[in-house]
Amino acid sequence: MAERPSGSTRAAAADAPVAELVQRATEQITRLVRTELMMARAEMTAKGKRAGAGAGLLGGGAMLGLYAGGAAVATVILALAAVMPATLAALVVTVILAIAATIAAQRGKKQVNRAMPVMPTATRESVRADTETVRGAASRRKR
Repeated sequence: MAERPSGSTRAAAADAPVAELVQRATEQITRLVRTELMMARAEMTAKGKRAGAGAGLLGGGAMLGLYAGGAAVATVILALAAVMPATLAALVVTVILAIAATIAAQRGKKQVNRAMPVMPTATRESVRADTETVRGAASRRKR
């Protein structure tokens, strides 16, 4: 805020016409909002960069986990191959993995079906009831 020669902002405010004070307040509010938006943009940019790096690391970790799982399966096959033919050991492990995958897929499908429909039905019904209440009140007032 620009100060007058008296050095007191209170004295300056008392001397200034209302229109000038409103103009100053508008300029200060505009400047404040712009500064806040710039700060928010900078903060979100920094957070986005960190989130992107984290997502990349998470994806890399998932890939390494997948490779570790493959290595564990190969280890189990080799261990079973010590007591039975290698092809039979591989078949046994494949069947066990297929059964486990089927069970996991069925459980996941049940979870997804429980979440459906995506529409929030309880909220939808509540909004409908509120709408009917407002309509009823409006129609009673018209009478």
